[in-house]
Amino acid sequence: MGSGESKRLSQPGVELYARITLGEQPGPGDGLALAELVGWGLVSVDADTGTVTALDPQDVMRRRLDVAAASLAEAARDISSLPAELDPLSGHFERSKWWSGPGSEFLAEPEQVNARIAAALDGAHHELLTAQPGGPRTTEHVRRATERDGSALARGVSIRSLYLDTVRDDAPTRGYASMMTRKGAQFRTLASPFRRMVIVDRRQAFISEYMVPDAAPHAARHVKDRGVIAFIVEVFEDAWRRADVWEGEGRVREAAAKDLRSGVRTNRRQREILRDTALGIPQNRTAKRLGIGLRTLTKELGEIRDLWGVTSLPELTYRWALSPDRLIDDDGDDKALDADAA
Repeated sequence: MGSGESKRLSQPGVELYARITLGEQPGPGDGLALAELVGWGLVSVDADTGTVTALDPQDVMRRRLDVAAASLAEAARDISSLPAELDPLSGHFERSKWWSGPGSEFLAEPEQVNARIAAALDGAHHELLTAQPGGPRTTEHVRRATERDGSALARGVSIRSLYLDTVRDDAPTRGYASMMTRKGAQFRTLASPFRRMVIVDRRQAFISEYMVPDAAPHAARHVKDRGVIAFIVEVFEDAWRRADVWEGEGRVREAAAKDLRSGVRTNRRQREILRDTALGIPQNRTAKRLGIGLRTLTKELGEIRDLWGVTSLPELTYRWALSPDRLIDDDGDDKALDADAA
């Protein structure tokens, strides 16, 4: 039977076959049913007289079984040959997975950043690495992070998070770290500056934006290139190695406990400049964000260096990291590229 023929005999075909076995010849309206019977091999048509004769259905069944058996044998041969045909291609495909298309995407709006990070975190299967240099988390951030990270840990995702050492003075963040540590997450804190990043399964990463000159502080770049991500992971690991293990315990700062602002040398704008400097944000971007000229910002940095008696930006950044000025929360709303804000 051809590939275009029906696998079941139609009712008109069955009725015509029965009439032929009784000696009746097909009539003018039996053309389609007759063609079906001929196709099945159930009747023969004499070329000279046109007489139609019924044939034994058992012979037809045996022939069809032979054809089906041959088809099955051919299919079995095809199946057995699949590994030999396709296995050599697997190596090419595995190599292709290390290239993930466009290297990165610029995310300008905070809603877009947070939505993209949230989707990535919800899809995490193996590992979540975060570096958050923005200081203590708000109570709402801690609530969302507790729910999200608890769910990730429950499905087997390992979590390592790096924070500034100032979070050791923040009760909500301490409580979050203590609870998540008991569930298997790892935390460390670092006094010196480090870069902000969120890395999911070592397949995608989110970092602050450095390419777009006029990008807002909350802008981010979604990185997908595996080679670049490997470098970002190494940056994280370097900071992680230098950081101190933290399980949610507090730290005693006598001067800060008595009066947080005792010994503070800077005003709010100077602290804004120092925060950006510690994060490596270009000075022209800082000046634009603060609404001042680059010359004014340069002069301000000179005055800040004089406050601590230092001559270089690296030394100033170090002194800033150890100063009580860094504990001052001027606005309490740091959402730029924040996994806890997602």
